[in-house]
Amino acid sequence: MEQHSEFTALGYLGIGSARLDDWSSYATRLLGMQMADRGGTMRAFRMDDRKQRLVVTGEASEGLAFLGWEVTDAAALERLAARLDASGVAVRRAPHALADERLVADLILFDDPAGNRLEAFHGAAVADEPLRPGRPISGFRTGPLGMGHAVLHTENTEALLPFYRDLLGFRVSDYGLTPYPLYFFHINGRHHSFAMVGSGRRGMHHFMVEYCQLDDVGQGYDLAQLEENRLAYTLGRHTNDYMTSFYTHTPSGFFVETGWGGRIVDPATWQSHETFDGPSLWGHERLYLEEAPRARLREMRLSAAARGIRAPVVLPDCPWAQEILAAG
Repeated sequence: MEQHSEFTALGYLGIGSARLDDWSSYATRLLGMQMADRGGTMRAFRMDDRKQRLVVTGEASEGLAFLGWEVTDAAALERLAARLDASGVAVRRAPHALADERLVADLILFDDPAGNRLEAFHGAAVADEPLRPGRPISGFRTGPLGMGHAVLHTENTEALLPFYRDLLGFRVSDYGLTPYPLYFFHINGRHHSFAMVGSGRRGMHHFMVEYCQLDDVGQGYDLAQLEENRLAYTLGRHTNDYMTSFYTHTPSGFFVETGWGGRIVDPATWQSHETFDGPSLWGHERLYLEEAPRARLREMRLSAAARGIRAPVVLPDCPWAQEILAAG
């Protein structure tokens, strides 16, 4: 049974990496984020009115360091901490120094059963100045939808379902079991803020940032193709959230999806369901895969096309676009 959730959005994301210069170039010149902090052994980046959304810690281990999940207020944070504690999850109250580093009022720390570090927080700091993107873009689609979504590799997806669905209250948007288990979860109107890929591995698969205009994606696609081995998935469109996107290799070895046109759901009425058409309607050729798994996914796309599977035409809203354009 799904638990009530205090969570409202994916607020921030931390990457462990000592490749600070590589991440700085990647996040600003390709993704279009703004460098917010170059101090010490870390880097922080802005996407909107928040003071930071992406943090690269400077730690030597490459990969996911933490996921920062936003709750409404201090009372919601206390309720969440009490429920986790009552369920036997070790909850740690973050020291004030860490809250200051995360630029939030307060936060708690805990791990999922696979050892991924999660942080729940409230009171994110807002910047005084408009966003200055690292390359000319119309802006990121964030606001109440959060910074985007995060997708984790899992060794056993079914084993993690009770934690995310039943304890944390993440609501299953849809799931697919072929060619591998995929579970997608929403906590607001974004089709999914979190997902799990049953790859038999652990760690970060990708995180996604969404732009306000399709041209931002296309221009980024051109830039990615100028770099040798940067492109991981070709331009394509997903079957379930309708995102038009491509994926690139990050300096830390996992992917980032950059997209446009993601689906909005109504959490009050949405019904979870199984999907059967594969991950993508078209495109998204996995350039990093061997030919056999690439061919399997390609056949699923061609089957969807032959059956006339299409996404509806819906134009996304973007609350930060006008502010960014007005700022020049």
